[in-house]
Amino acid sequence: MEQSDKHEVMFTQLVLMLHAGAMQHLGKIKNPLSDAVERDLQAAQGMIDLLEMLRVKTKGNLQAEEQKMLDQLLQELRLNYIDELGKEPAPGKKPETEEPAP
Repeated sequence: MEQSDKHEVMFTQLVLMLHAGAMQHLGKIKNPLSDAVERDLQAAQGMIDLLEMLRVKTKGNLQAEEQKMLDQLLQELRLNYIDELGKEPAPGKKPETEEPAP
């Protein structure tokens, strides 16, 4: 495998790993360690921000398929994030968008 092919595979793996982490924090998939669905919108936003940073920093350096994948995954995550913002917090929990009291 050539170095450029290896980098393409590694880039795709990184993007998919960040996407899966964001989906987990959005409560869309189970946490494999706890086997529970958990929601942490602040952590999800951090993952989305990381993917956006990658999109900006790699602009002009990606293959068309890589760019399309990254754009589509970011769009999916943003729509899911907005959906989760509109939901009530779990019983007994403060809304994730509030700042903790000092």
